[in-house]
Amino acid sequence: MGLFEILLVLFFPAIIFFGILLLAGIRIINQWETGVRFRLGRYKDTLEPGLRFIIPILDGIKRVDMRLLTIDIPRQQVITKDNVPVTINGVVYFKVVDAATAIIKVQDYIYAVSQYAQTALRDVAGGMTLDQVLGERENIGKDIEKIVEEASKNWGIEITDIKLQDIDMPEDLKRLMSRQASSEREKRATIIKAEGDKMAAENLAKAAETMMKSPGAMQLRTLQTIDGLGPTASNTVVLAVPVDMFELIRNISGAIKKK
Repeated sequence: MGLFEILLVLFFPAIIFFGILLLAGIRIINQWETGVRFRLGRYKDTLEPGLRFIIPILDGIKRVDMRLLTIDIPRQQVITKDNVPVTINGVVYFKVVDAATAIIKVQDYIYAVSQYAQTALRDVAGGMTLDQVLGERENIGKDIEKIVEEASKNWGIEITDIKLQDIDMPEDLKRLMSRQASSEREKRATIIKAEGDKMAAENLAKAAETMMKSPGAMQLRTLQTIDGLGPTASNTVVLAVPVDMFELIRNISGAIKKK
């Protein structure tokens, strides 16, 4: 056995070992991720997307999703300021802007954001009346966002938006509000009709005043009405002849008799 064969036999296991060690140290970080490297349990650095090498056994990597994340705010039972029980749920949009801080300072940043959002939702909605909760969803979302953002500003997290989804009330309250809305619609319809009748009466009064000032206006209006009836034979028209017409007929008859 030659020297080369002896060296190959001696170092072949070491070559295999280092080859396996090299392959074990290859890591691929996806485009939407950031890798946080720890060496012997201590923070070392962050790894950008691409092919990266680490020291096996000594190094460990935590992958952090840097995309926009969405979590639900579970349904929360809230007692409003006017003592009405409502059930509200929502959704939180946020993203990680500092992967190392989010991993090191918070055990589970997704769970922490969810819990803060639930607490803030109960606090904000509990300080408002039912009408405010129903009519100011956007403002409630912004108030919750401020509270959660203030709490999570040191976690390496950015809160993008918080939206309320459903506001559920007891069935008897829904029926009561439906009757109230129906009454409001009837009230508005009655007011609009009364205003229309008032305007019609004012216009009729003005028309009557005009006809009183113009002796021929009534006859002109009568002729227009007759013309608007059309040639249908089934129409029966009853006309009230003005007193002035009778006076004119009598004057003509008297003149004929004198002749």
